[in-house]
Amino acid sequence: QVQLVESGGGLVQAGGSLRLSCAASGRTFSSYVMGWFRQAPGKEREFVAAISRGGGRTSYADSVKGRFTVSRDNARNTVYLQMNKLEPEDTAVYYCAAEFARNSGTYYDRSREYGYWGQGTQVTVSS
Repeated sequence: QVQLVESGGGLVQAGGSLRLSCAASGRTFSSYVMGWFRQAPGKEREFVAAISRGGGRTSYADSVKGRFTVSRDNARNTVYLQMNKLEPEDTAVYYCAAEFARNSGTYYDRSREYGYWGQGTQVTVSS
C-alpha cells in the first residue's frame, strides 16, 4: 500500500511559479513510477508528467513541456512538480499517482495505469 499526500498548491498570477510536492508512505517508494495529473472543472483528468523509479526517464504532456519539471527524491519518498511560466489554462486540481514498476526505465502516462492516488491540491492561476 502507498499513501500519497500532495502539497504546494495555491493562487498565483500568470507567469509565476509553484512547486508541488507529493509525499509517499512506505519503504519501497523507489519501486514506484510516479505521475502527475490534473483536472479542471468540467474536464476530464489529464496527464501532466511522469518519472521513472530512479528518475532517469521523464515524460511530459505537450502543453507543459518546457515549463514544468518533474523530479523525485527517493531518500525523502517525495516527488516534485516544478511549474514555471504558469498560465490561466493550468488552473486545475493536481493529483499525484503511483504504480509499482519492475523495470527501472518504465513510466506511465495514462491514468488507468496508476493504482494509487493522492487527494489533490488546487492550483489557481489568475490572469
